[in-house]
Amino acid sequence: MSRTSGTAPAANATQKGDTPSIRPRDLLSKEDCLEIFRQLYLARYFDVRLIKEKRLGHLTGTLYSSHNQEGVLVGSLYGLKPNDWISPIHRDMPAFFLKDIKFDWRRADRMGLSIEEVCAQVWGRVGSPGRARDNWSHIGSRSKRIIHSTSMLAGTIPVAAGVVYADRLDGGDAVCVTFNGEGSTAQGIFHEAINYAAVHKLPVVTVVENNQWAYGTPAELECPTTDVADRARGFGIPGLVADGQDVFDVYDKVMTAINYARSGRGPSIVECKTFRAYGHGDHDDDRANKYRPKEDVEKGRARDPIAICRATLLALGHIDAAHAETFRAEGKNASEAKNDDFPPEVVTFLNEGIEFALQSSLPPADEGAKWVFREAK
Repeated sequence: MSRTSGTAPAANATQKGDTPSIRPRDLLSKEDCLEIFRQLYLARYFDVRLIKEKRLGHLTGTLYSSHNQEGVLVGSLYGLKPNDWISPIHRDMPAFFLKDIKFDWRRADRMGLSIEEVCAQVWGRVGSPGRARDNWSHIGSRSKRIIHSTSMLAGTIPVAAGVVYADRLDGGDAVCVTFNGEGSTAQGIFHEAINYAAVHKLPVVTVVENNQWAYGTPAELECPTTDVADRARGFGIPGLVADGQDVFDVYDKVMTAINYARSGRGPSIVECKTFRAYGHGDHDDDRANKYRPKEDVEKGRARDPIAICRATLLALGHIDAAHAETFRAEGKNASEAKNDDFPPEVVTFLNEGIEFALQSSLPPADEGAKWVFREAK
């Protein structure tokens, strides 16, 4: 089994599902590769802009940053079909609008939430899926095939199994990609759900975002093995490890698992080794500076997914040296990053969502009991 360079230890595949000689990335066009690059910027700018808005006092509630983990989201989502399901978690807010966003970001019929809906959720306005009951990720959409996010990580894996089981009974071929933190793999529900999916060969791909910390608990106190993906061995399913900072390695490993699932062979676990840039949430930033050594944070953030993607595109000849020097967002905290560090279409797109949210009203007070009790039709 081969390894590639990455956040130690980096990408390897255990058991079945080894990356084939022709990698999934090798089938991507130049336009696909540039779109992936653009989406990394979009996910980063979403994070940067919302952190700035919160610090200016324009937002309430808690923000859960995906800064430095964008490669996991973009790489996992890019190869999905529109009818596939996803199950995001709190650190995956960009996933709600990145689903089925390829090339035409404003396409009204795409199978993902619009940037307006997501920003309305963050600002707690009328156009939000949650109708101001939460400012963050406790949302979803049955019509867009997004399983509602919950605070109980791994709790949506059995839901994902049920969703694709029903889809199979209806003659469908949808796959569900679930996202979970490495800490959630120690929960009983994680093992029960993966076992059920393995027994019934359900097309569930469980992406484990191993950012080295489950809130304030380091990875070595969560899992007794070097790779969380080793847990797959107990279920007789593929366990793959991806360099979470390399969007194309994530794409390779997740697409290998998706193809395996879609062929009827069952679930896989894909561990993406990454690093959380900030605290568990913005309420934890000060404490995270104390329980995480400064040198560990610097090392974890040294390999920025935007920079790694840029280097790959340059090596492939998809961008030239002049292009490579533009929009240097990598390595910058939210306070340091400027609009000029991002492609103008990224800034414009997010501004449209924010303006929509700011111009939207709050839900009426009489909606307070909505969805609390069963409502008469």
